[in-house]
Amino acid sequence: MDDFKNFLANYKYQIIGALIAILLLCTGIYKVVIVILVICAGIYAGYYFGKNKEQIKEKLKELIDRL
Repeated sequence: MDDFKNFLANYKYQIIGALIAILLLCTGIYKVVIVILVICAGIYAGYYFGKNKEQIKEKLKELIDRL
């Protein structure tokens, strides 16, 4: 019994994470989470491109010249 308690004490956060993942898969909420992640990635990409516009232009020109 002590081994089981030690197992739960050592891996409680991983077990909670697994249970949350199973709940998301069973309810289909993972689709919403994926959409939110894609939207956040698009927002970050737009911000990055806006801030580093000149550097990106130079890198694209170098890439096109190599081709």
